[in-house]
Amino acid sequence: MAFSAGGGPNSPQMNVTPLIDVLLVLIIIFMVVVIEQRPTGLNAEIPQPARVASNIPPPSRTIVIHVHRGKPDGKSPDHPEVTVNEESVEWDRLRDRLTNIFTIRVERIAFIQADDDTDFQDVADVIALARTAGVDRVGLLTEDGKHAPLAG
Repeated sequence: MAFSAGGGPNSPQMNVTPLIDVLLVLIIIFMVVVIEQRPTGLNAEIPQPARVASNIPPPSRTIVIHVHRGKPDGKSPDHPEVTVNEESVEWDRLRDRLTNIFTIRVERIAFIQADDDTDFQDVADVIALARTAGVDRVGLLTEDGKHAPLAG
């Protein structure tokens, strides 16, 4: 018995050209389907800078604590003058006043603005008093009324 490995003229041969064409078309279709079904992330809403004129005062719900050195009159040489929303408050009563303001508020944010000649220690003391009075977040205002990022 003799077997022929090369195949003879009578052996059937498979035409693979149409099969390769079909496979290429299927690969392209699957690639397009996968690209169309790609998951996307969440849409982010980035805060935009406020387009408000700088001469408009802050809204009434905003608490601004202004710290400045007053005239040396001898009353309290160790502490600066403090105003809360333009209401003069004595240094010894500042914590009580802030506690009264923030006991009924849901939003516990205060902004502190200081003059250039004010010592940083005075500003740090006001921040500490505000935190003990119930303020959760403290922001610092610049001279033009814009605020710096809030500290936790």
